[in-house]
Amino acid sequence: MSPVPMSSFVANLRSLVGNELLQMPSAAALCRDGSDRILLVRQADTGRWSTPGGVIEPGEAPEQAAIREVHEETGLAVVIDSLRTAVGGPDYRTMYSNGDRLSYVALIYDAHVVGGEPTPDHQETTEVGWFHMREVAQLAHDHFLALLLRDGVVR
Repeated sequence: MSPVPMSSFVANLRSLVGNELLQMPSAAALCRDGSDRILLVRQADTGRWSTPGGVIEPGEAPEQAAIREVHEETGLAVVIDSLRTAVGGPDYRTMYSNGDRLSYVALIYDAHVVGGEPTPDHQETTEVGWFHMREVAQLAHDHFLALLLRDGVVR
């Protein structure tokens, strides 16, 4: 898998540590609509579906990171409802095709959309869609979403 565009913060860390394993705090939003569908994005680097989310920038509150990431990746404005769970550990490690290794500790928030139009950013995401849970299992989804499904986080 090829790396997605990285923030200047992560790029600076990479310039110092190369491909070494970095543990990155991240935030993701599990947005639902009135039909109990969940919002997913198709990742530009893999073509697989996932929840919108990403790295928490230095000094940024996790809730704000989730809100920012959803907006950047989908064009939608959301309100955080509650913290659903925190995940991490060996299963949440990944290595990109360039050798960069990351271990995510992710805060997953329940959220709902309050505005905007679903529009992928065409850098990290190529599509935005709403799916019923029975459809999600049929999608080609990324490792992160597979773990969330396996662990019962997304249901």
